[in-house]
Amino acid sequence: MSLEVAIRSTEILLAIALIQQSLEHLFGLPDERPHYLLRLVLAVLLLAGVQTDWVCLALFVNVLFVLHRFQGPYNGGSDLLGMLLITCLAAVHFVPVPDWREYIFAYLALQVTFSYFKSGWAKVIYRDWRTGQALRDVFAFSVYPVSKATRGWAEYPRLLFVMSWAVILLELLFPLALLSAPALYAGLALALSFHVANFVLFGFNRFVWVWVASYPSLIWLQARLDLLGS
Repeated sequence: MSLEVAIRSTEILLAIALIQQSLEHLFGLPDERPHYLLRLVLAVLLLAGVQTDWVCLALFVNVLFVLHRFQGPYNGGSDLLGMLLITCLAAVHFVPVPDWREYIFAYLALQVTFSYFKSGWAKVIYRDWRTGQALRDVFAFSVYPVSKATRGWAEYPRLLFVMSWAVILLELLFPLALLSAPALYAGLALALSFHVANFVLFGFNRFVWVWVASYPSLIWLQARLDLLGS
């Protein structure tokens, strides 16, 4: 994947994520609607490929206003990743030295890779995650409006133990996916399955598209590393 294709793919996928987020806020509080209405318009323009450089810059300014409105990231990890993507895209379009575009996109890919590892490390040092108790508590006492069937998963401690370690190992070993293209595609497929499962079980819909939007940078970086190694 070339850098240009990776950048445009990121723009398209991020635009979809931003449209989804913006639609959720159009019926929110009056003082937040203008920010997300503007974001919706900008995301549609980004999706259509209209003046993407200036649209990315406008989205970056929009992010600053939204940060001020909510006194920080509104929705935790998904908003933080969205901010990172918008910032890197704006920087890619306006960086004064063309060669720096590769450094910016490599930085984005490494940040995404580290975020998976960091999440796995935070779990593995926590005893309740190692025993499966943390995941059991998530299913049993989730504050999210989940179904009775979903809460019933808390009655299968052995299954949750296996699931806990599957998530931990996926996140801790994710950086190794950059070693080869097959390993990366397998890692991305597993990571996407994890995000989709969180959406199906708990309704974490914001994570799916915004994380997928970061994947072109990983695919580009892995191909770039292969080129450097050959």
